[in-house]
Amino acid sequence: MNLASARALDAADPLARYRDLFALPEGVIYLDGNSLGALPRAVPAALQDTATRQWGERLIRSWNEGWIDAPARLGAKIAPLIGAAADDVIVGDSTSSNLFKLLVAALRVDPARRTIVSETGNFPTDLHIAEGAAGCVEGARLVAVPRDGLAQTIGPDTAVVLLTHVHYKTAEQFDMAAWTHAAHEAGALILWDLSHSTGAVPIDLDAANADLAVGCTYKYLNGGPGAPAFLFVAKRWQERFANPQSGWMGHAEPFAFTDAYAPAAGMRRWLVGTPPIFGLAALEASLDIWRDVDQRAVATKSAQLFDIIAAAGDGLGLDCVSPRDPAKRGSHISFRHPHAYAITQALIDRGVIGDFRDPDILRLGLTPLYLSYEDVFHAGDILADVMTSEAWRDPRFAERQTVT
Repeated sequence: MNLASARALDAADPLARYRDLFALPEGVIYLDGNSLGALPRAVPAALQDTATRQWGERLIRSWNEGWIDAPARLGAKIAPLIGAAADDVIVGDSTSSNLFKLLVAALRVDPARRTIVSETGNFPTDLHIAEGAAGCVEGARLVAVPRDGLAQTIGPDTAVVLLTHVHYKTAEQFDMAAWTHAAHEAGALILWDLSHSTGAVPIDLDAANADLAVGCTYKYLNGGPGAPAFLFVAKRWQERFANPQSGWMGHAEPFAFTDAYAPAAGMRRWLVGTPPIFGLAALEASLDIWRDVDQRAVATKSAQLFDIIAAAGDGLGLDCVSPRDPAKRGSHISFRHPHAYAITQALIDRGVIGDFRDPDILRLGLTPLYLSYEDVFHAGDILADVMTSEAWRDPRFAERQTVT
């Protein structure tokens, strides 16, 4: 790969037109969209309209003019990106809250099954939430084991298998269909965390026969910091599962104001409190970008961007811990180095923004909608300069910040 070939790829890129839909700072190569997506240009206007017209002029009337339907409407927009029916997805709360709701519900389905099975090294909040969910159901427990021991651990007492589709550190991807089948063969449910895969890799929950899923919207979907998350329940479970957080928005008749709780039909029962309208407005403007995006083109470009930065790392002798096979990984690349934090900070100082994951991972996100091949080619050059010059040894780059 050289600059001319990178520019040739950009000239032929079917996704190049999406780049102009994002507000990208001059002089920055943004390789952290797997943590916080870039700002879509349509979002400020959407927020302005929500504040000045919908809230300022229409006031409470806006609830009946679109606000109250936003969680289901946005769920329907996410559904095609995860291979789900429009009425099987709803948006609201955080990924952690949605995870808790589904885990508790899954533990209550069969009294003979009280174990959550997950892997050690999963994203920490998934394991933390799983511990908390198990503590809410008598006799329930979390069993977390290394990935190579998962198959043997799923057994007759397993209620639900909790897996993150794309690993947050290594980008290693589970075979969704195979692991869903394995859980079902043991009589267990499966719950997929799609936070690092939605908008990054093709997903087909229905084809895999998945039961449950959650995911965030502020990474590859560019919904903004703290954007509302989504929740999926296969239609076969929707009337059997009960939301343990039985809030008024999940009630069958929230404005009947009855004391007793009666769950709404379908996915609306998974709502809890009043929808966060500004967060939903920003997210909706972001999701509208995805209406005609070809997911296969996203996967193809992601693989090519990976190869460019992987080649740069290989030339420097860096230890790439991400799978080389694009079918087995998500859309980021991770290098292991004992001074990964300082290297990350040195790159940021030079305008290449990635992030660090303890204890020794430099992580670079590859977001095909707004990254160009030339961007990633230059990022590889800057990485090479930081490493060969040992610029990362500057003491200021070793000073830990709160968010890494």
